[in-house]
Amino acid sequence: MQGRSTDVALTIPDFSGLRVLVAGDAMLDEYWFGDTGRISPEAPVPVVRTTGIEQRAGGAANVALNIAALGGAVRLIAVTGKDARADALAKLLADSGVDCEFVAADDRPTIHKLRVLSRNQQLIRLDSEKRFAGHEHALTALFSGSLDDVDAVVLSDYGKGTLEKIEPLVAAARENGVPVLVDPKGRDFGRYSGATVLTPNLSEFEAVAGIGEDEAGFRVAGEELRDELDLGALLVTRGHRGMTLFVRGSEPFDLAAQAREVFDVTGAGDTVIGLMAAGLGSGMALEDAAALANLGAGLVVRKIGVATVSPSELRLALHRRGAGGRGLVTQDEVATLIEEARRRGERIVMTNGCFDIIHAGHVTYLEEAKALGDRLVVAVNDDASVTRLKGEPRPITPLEDRMAVLAGLAAVDWVVPFSTDTPAELIARLLPDVLVKGGDYDNIDEIAGGKDVLAHGGEVRILSLKEGRSTTSLIETLKNA
Repeated sequence: MQGRSTDVALTIPDFSGLRVLVAGDAMLDEYWFGDTGRISPEAPVPVVRTTGIEQRAGGAANVALNIAALGGAVRLIAVTGKDARADALAKLLADSGVDCEFVAADDRPTIHKLRVLSRNQQLIRLDSEKRFAGHEHALTALFSGSLDDVDAVVLSDYGKGTLEKIEPLVAAARENGVPVLVDPKGRDFGRYSGATVLTPNLSEFEAVAGIGEDEAGFRVAGEELRDELDLGALLVTRGHRGMTLFVRGSEPFDLAAQAREVFDVTGAGDTVIGLMAAGLGSGMALEDAAALANLGAGLVVRKIGVATVSPSELRLALHRRGAGGRGLVTQDEVATLIEEARRRGERIVMTNGCFDIIHAGHVTYLEEAKALGDRLVVAVNDDASVTRLKGEPRPITPLEDRMAVLAGLAAVDWVVPFSTDTPAELIARLLPDVLVKGGDYDNIDEIAGGKDVLAHGGEVRILSLKEGRSTTSLIETLKNA
C-alpha cells in the first residue's frame, strides 16, 4: 500500500488572532555550556570548564512558547512545586507573552532537567523530579474554565503525573467543539481516545501498535490504531523518514524530513504539536497543518536545546525551498514578506496592471522586470477598477483568474490586488527598490507611485512592450474571427 507523498503548497498564515490552551507537564530546562580539554584525574570523565548557563522552558511550557513565538495568544496550565524553579519558569513564560497558571504542589519540586554541553555535544543530563499526583481536580477545574474562545487545545503528556486523569480534559474539549491535540506517553493510548490528533514518535507508536515488518505493515497498523482510538488523525513522527499522517477516509500522507543538519532533537515533538495546533486553530486543513509542523521541526532540530521557530524563519525556509510564500497574498501579507526579504538583502521589484487576457507580451515584460532584482511583486487592478479604466465589457477575465495565472509564472513571486484606480497608495506603502512600468511614458512623474519610490532612494524603470502583443489586439482578433 502506497501513501500520498507530496509537497503541499504551504503558506504561513497570520497567527495574531490565534488562541490556544496548553495543559501538561511543564518543566525547567537548564543548560551548562563549557569547554573540555582534559580528563579528570579522579575518574575517566571529561572536565568541563563552564562558560555559560541558560534556563529555558521545557515540556508543555515549550509547547506554549512555540505557539507564542508564532504570534498567537496562549495560556498554559500545569502543576509545579512551590520553589524558585517555578518562579524562574513563570518568568520565562511571562517574558514571552505566555499567560500561565500553575497548580502549586507543596510536597513536590518543579521538574528540572540539567544538561551539560561542550562543543554542542551533550555530555550528561541530570533530572530532578517526583511524579505529581493528587492535583487532578484542581487542574481539571482550571482547564474547564479556560475553554471559552479557544481555537485549539494541546495536552502535552510527559508521563510526570500532571495528566494522570486526561480523559475528562479530552471530553471537555470535544464537548466545547475545540480541536484537542495530544502528545502521548506510555503504552496506554486508550487514555487519549477521541482526540482530534495524536502525535507519537515512531518508538512510542511501535510500543503500542507493534513493529511492522515493512512499510505496508506500518501503514496498516497506523490506520488500525487511528480507528481503534476514534482519532480525527494520527501523526507519527519518524525521524529521518519525516512524518506520516493518517486521516480518516484518505490514504496515509507522507512528509519528507526537512532537516539537512540535526544538532539536537530535544523538544522537537513540542514544536511539532505546537505548530500542528496553531495550524488547525488558524483554519488550516490537516495536511497543511502537518506540513507546517514538519517544516518547523526541520528548523528546530538545527538549534541547541529546547527552542522555538518564528513565522519569519518558516517563510525563509519556504523561500529557500523555492516556495517562499510565493503566490496570492493580501496587502498586509506582502508588506511583511517584503520586510523579511529586505532583511535577507534581497532587491524588490514591483509593477502593476490589469493583465486582462495574459499573453506573450506580458510574460516577456515580467521576465525583464524580474531580472532587475530578486523578488517581483505584481499589483493587479480588481474587476471594478478595470471597468472604470477600460469600460464595459472589461475585464474579460475575472480578478481571481488573472491573479492565478500571474502567480503561476516563474518570474512572479507575489501577486496582490488593489481596488483604487492607481496603485499609488500601495506603492507608497511598499516602496520597492525598483518600480517598473511598460509603455510609452515620456515623463516618470506620470507613473503612479514613482515620486515616492524616487524620494525613498529607489528607481523607476520604463520597459518597452513587445510589439504587436496586447490585450486590445487580441480582443479585436477574436471579434473579427
